[in-house]
Amino acid sequence: MKKIRRSSNSKFLKMEEFFPESFRLDLEDERNAFFELCKEEQIWICKPSCSNQGRGIFLLKNPASVNTLQAKLHGAEDHLLHKRVPRKAPKARIVQRYIQQPLLLEGKKFDVRSYLLVACTVPYVLFFAQGYVRLTCVNYDAASDDLTVHLTNQHMQKKNSLYSQLKDETVWRMEHFNSYVNEKFRKTNGLPKDWVFTVFTKRMQQIMLQCFLAAKHKLDRKLGYFDLIGCDFLIDENFKVWLLEMNANPALHTNCQVLRDIIPTVVYESL
Repeated sequence: MKKIRRSSNSKFLKMEEFFPESFRLDLEDERNAFFELCKEEQIWICKPSCSNQGRGIFLLKNPASVNTLQAKLHGAEDHLLHKRVPRKAPKARIVQRYIQQPLLLEGKKFDVRSYLLVACTVPYVLFFAQGYVRLTCVNYDAASDDLTVHLTNQHMQKKNSLYSQLKDETVWRMEHFNSYVNEKFRKTNGLPKDWVFTVFTKRMQQIMLQCFLAAKHKLDRKLGYFDLIGCDFLIDENFKVWLLEMNANPALHTNCQVLRDIIPTVVYESL
């Protein structure tokens, strides 16, 4: 981002303004910085860097769980050294500071999946598409050990025993979300009318563009190349917008009515 700032007069966000504090566990400096920082009771979420559907994600909720992870990583390194095999970096994972005060919809945690289409790389052509809201089956409890309370994706929610009867309530259209925010939060939080389709949408687009600019030098540039990227955003109780992650190969399942209406349109328009 420093390179981009130097070559552009545009106004860019600082990382801490939209991305939770994160560390890469496969880089020794970042790994050590994280373990030095984690001395207090605070929640972190640990994610593999190349996975989907919530696989391999777990929470670090106290110093004991952090110490266990540290010992496991040290043990893996020692094992490789003892076997005298070429040293490999630890499995690529990140730890990300968990946002404990998310905005709730009817008591449930949610995030927003929207789309960035890199339609062409010669020249670059980008499009934004509104997506949908993903909610949990049960009410939010930061202290819960149940991952279906913390992770909103459909694959994870299917593991909840209530999913079969609540699945159509776990996905909202953006229009429904906008109406809900207008009705429940607009006056009490001093939000402009249609905050979802104005302020929130502009912030999503701003963050997506900034991430694209930071990564575009790594993209393969070839005529005919394109990619649909699923971008996940969380809104906290102060209506601050956070980027959680950006996903290649986003899920295109249609296992509830809202998804049956939205996903085919996204695919059709992309093509």
